[in-house]
Order: sequence, then structure tokens, then C-alpha cells
Amino acid sequence: MRRNVRIAATGFVSIALATALAACGEAGGGDDEEEGGGGEQSGTIGLLLPDDVTTRYETFDRPFFEDKVTELCPDCTVEYSNASNDTNQQKQQFDALIAAGADVIVLDPVDASATASWVEDAAAEGVSVVAYDRLAEGPIDSYVSYDNERVGELQGQALLDALGEGADGARVVMINGSPTDPNAELFKNGAHSVLDESVEVVFEQDVEGWEGAIANQEMTAAIDSLGPDGFDAVYVANDGMAAGVVNALQAAGITGLPVGGQDAELAALQRIVAGDQTFTIFKAYKPEAEVAAEMAIRLLRGEELGDVAPDSVDSPTNDGVPSQLLDPIVVTVDNITDTVINEGYYTVEEICTEEYAQACQEAGIS
Repeated sequence: MRRNVRIAATGFVSIALATALAACGEAGGGDDEEEGGGGEQSGTIGLLLPDDVTTRYETFDRPFFEDKVTELCPDCTVEYSNASNDTNQQKQQFDALIAAGADVIVLDPVDASATASWVEDAAAEGVSVVAYDRLAEGPIDSYVSYDNERVGELQGQALLDALGEGADGARVVMINGSPTDPNAELFKNGAHSVLDESVEVVFEQDVEGWEGAIANQEMTAAIDSLGPDGFDAVYVANDGMAAGVVNALQAAGITGLPVGGQDAELAALQRIVAGDQTFTIFKAYKPEAEVAAEMAIRLLRGEELGDVAPDSVDSPTNDGVPSQLLDPIVVTVDNITDTVINEGYYTVEEICTEEYAQACQEAGIS
């Protein structure tokens, strides 16, 4: 009987989930219609996303992933949970999936350094693990993300471009991402590789959990320390934190400074249109989610990853992880239409609400 993709409750995975999953087969087994794998083999895929602070996960990653699994394997089941930025909760969700008989787990970790023993436990039970967006530690089977050092390079260059002739010797505040996220270190390294040749970093702070409220506090601390005229631009690792940074700048009466971000969130695009944020980085979520889904289905069926994992990356615990690294794009007010709108992520109506209608008209977004 055909089973539609079904979704587990967000948050702690309950005994009810374990019972439901167990009905789909033992760990690593699934509903194998053809002995030895391949063909139309179906099974259960767990999708574990890290937080509900960053809007992309619920708005894009999850539905794109579920839709692609349905397309590739109509009889497969997706069990989904969001960890709400809690590593212990994500560990419970991961363990519950193994105990209940999941075949593959797609994991975007809250804290990548905490996952090595989890993934080892999964491997011991014959459960494949795909690292999604963040490179989880442990013997993962494959990984899909963007070239995250390249993301940082693009952020740094976009900031220099926004500074223009004033870039040489400019004073920059850097609000970096969470130290538990390996991508944050790559973003920071990439940005420094571009910025350090031209600017002086006068204040720099990592932000635990990517929290916009904490970014606001750090930006306020930078303003208090440096004075309102003590810096010329602000590098911010993502858009959620950029909201907090912009609020801090506005509260201090500071306007007109270049402020960067990442993730092409709707609110960030509106800030870009309004002139409050200078740029963001667009990482098209659909191809990332679809690659993860295809990796999961191939692993479930015992097929070679082949062209779905043409790259190779090293983690702190494992070398040569089969991977696919996608290419990011800088988005400014000049190419919003050609990127996020034309790609179907947002409509003009969603961006150009009444509050931003005049700014959109002036920017030629219609």
C-alpha cells in the first residue's frame, strides 16, 4: 500500500514516533522489494534540522527535501524534527530514529563537534548519515553544502565593494556566527582572507546560536566601545543577526554604513530595498535540499553516490567525505529581481509590501 511522506512532530521525538518508525522495518533494512537493494526499495529517512531561528529551514529546506523524496521514492517515509538550537534535544531525536528503524538520517547539526559518537552509533546499526549544510563529525556517508569559505570571501568582497574608494584602511566591525557551527569558522576565514589586506578589524565577536538578540547586544557594545564614528562598515555572518545589528545602529542614530549578511531572508531583502542592509548571500536552498534527498535515496537503496557527490572534503574526524559543494551568489538591490525573484523564492508582492512599495519602485523592482 502506498505510503505518503509523513511528518513527525517538531521537537522531542516521542515513543509514538519510535512505534511508527518501527513499523517501517529494522534499522538499515527498510521495505526491500528487491533482495540486495536497488530498484524500488523504500524505507524511512530522518531529517533533523538545527533551529527555528533561521527562517530558511522551515520555509525552504524542509519542504524542498520532502518534495524531492516523494518524487524519487513515493513509498518512502520522511520523519522530521527540529532541535530548536538544543544539542541534547537533537541527540534524543537522532537516537530515537536509530532505535525506531530509520534507514538514513539527514543531519544538520546544532553542534557539529558533538556528533562523532552519534554517527558511529548509527554506522554500527547500519544507518547511513548524510551531513546537511554543516559538516557533522564522525563517519558520515556524504555531505552537501555550499562552498562556505567562498561564502565568506563573497561577503568580504561585497563589503569592500560597498566601501568603494574608502575601503583602504576602513574600520570594520565583525559579528561572526556560532562557534558550534563549523560553517561559521569557514565564513569568518573567507571574509578575513579578503578583508585583512585592506581594512582594520576594530571589533570582532562570535555569537552563540546565531541569535539576533545577542548580535544586537554585541553591536551595541561595539558602538559603546568605539563611538558612533569609530567604524565604517559591519560584517555580519547571517541575516538574522543583521536584523539585530541594524536595530542597534538605528537606535544609536547611525545610518548609511555598509552592512552585510547571508541567507537571503525575506526581511533582509526588504532591509536591502530600504537601504538599511547592503547585501546578502543567496544560497539556493532547493538544489541543496534536492541533492541531500538524492543522496539519502541512493544510500537507502545501496546505490553508488556517483555524480551526486563529485567533491571530497575532510572533517576533523574523517577525511575524504563524498560531497557536493554548491556555488553562492551575492545579492544587492540591483539583482534582487534576477536572483531570488526569478528563481521563485519570493514574489515581488512578498518583498514589496506597503511599507516597502516606494523603495521597490525606486529600485525598479515591480
